Amino acid sequence: MLELTMATVSAAEEGATAGMLMAEAPSQPGAVLRVGRDGSVCRLATPDDWLFVSRVHLEFVCAPDGTWQVTWLRGSQSDPSSEVQMLVQGYPRPVAYGGTVPLPPGGNGELVIQDRTGPRSVNVGFFHER
Repeated sequence: MLELTMATVSAAEEGATAGMLMAEAPSQPGAVLRVGRDGSVCRLATPDDWLFVSRVHLEFVCAPDGTWQVTWLRGSQSDPSSEVQMLVQGYPRPVAYGGTVPLPPGGNGELVIQDRTGPRSVNVGFFHER
C-alpha cells in the first residue's frame, strides 16, 4: 500500500496543514497515483493557478515486484519553473526533471515541489507499507 498526503503551502500559510489531501493505492503491479493541476487525471490536485506545477507533475507507479517509484514528468516547457526534492530520513535528494527515483520499501518521506519564482510549495508525504 502506498499512502500519499499533500499540502499546498504559500508564505501566508506556512506551517498550516488545513486542506491536506490524501490518496492511497494498493502495492499491485501497474498501480498509479498522480499529482498535478489536472484533477481529471490526478488523485491529488493542486490549485489551478499554481502554474509552477505541471498538469501532471509527479507520477507514482508500482513495479512488478511491489516496489514504488516516482517520476517527475517532463511538461511542455524545456526549463521547469519548479524544483523537486525528495526528503528521506531528513536527507534531501534532488529529483531530476524527467527523472525517476525509487521509494524506500516500507519507508516514508516527502517530495517537495518548490516554486522557483516565489515562496510556494507543494509537499507530498508518502508512506510505503509492504
